[in-house]
Amino acid sequence: MIPLKDENPTKNFPLITIIFIASNTLIFLYQVSQPMGVITTFETFGLIPVHLIESPISTYPTIYSSMFLHSGIGHLAGNMLYLWIFGNNIEDTLGKFRFIIFYLICGTLASLGHILTDLHSDIPMVGASGAISGILGAYLVLFPFARVKTLVFLGFLITIVRIPAVILLAIWILIQVFSGVVSGDGGVAWFAHIGGFVAGMILILPFQDLKN
Repeated sequence: MIPLKDENPTKNFPLITIIFIASNTLIFLYQVSQPMGVITTFETFGLIPVHLIESPISTYPTIYSSMFLHSGIGHLAGNMLYLWIFGNNIEDTLGKFRFIIFYLICGTLASLGHILTDLHSDIPMVGASGAISGILGAYLVLFPFARVKTLVFLGFLITIVRIPAVILLAIWILIQVFSGVVSGDGGVAWFAHIGGFVAGMILILPFQDLKN
């Protein structure tokens, strides 16, 4: 299933959501243009759990720099699609400044979720997935019955259906849990996705109350 658009209008222009999308895209273009190569870029600016444990002060900034790096065009496109569909409503709810703080805190807690499950990993973690997972968790709490136009593949049949967000996002988080806990599928920071999602669910109501 690929979400295409939610039927949940906003009142305000999603400036910060667009800035995040533009920043991730521009940084990706810069990243792939570097002569030092993607691997060196990831080792320098990606989040490496063992480095954070051994030298937390000097490597702490990589928690945030890693949120704006992506491993490929598919990784970037998928993250930005989810950010565009679900981020504008959370920005609309929280306001621009609180949305920025919420995004970064969810990304931070997502990173900690990954670190705690693989303390000695020397593989760089990159991507906005953790922060965006927080947005998905927040969306589930605030707009569970908003309809999302979703591209669904049923064998040779491809169709678009309107799915309640609660079903779409429940399937999404179940895939993350299965991949991280049951199958142990490596190469993806599944526990960052899970940690970010849970953080978003827990934090969204307190953040919303701060606005009121």
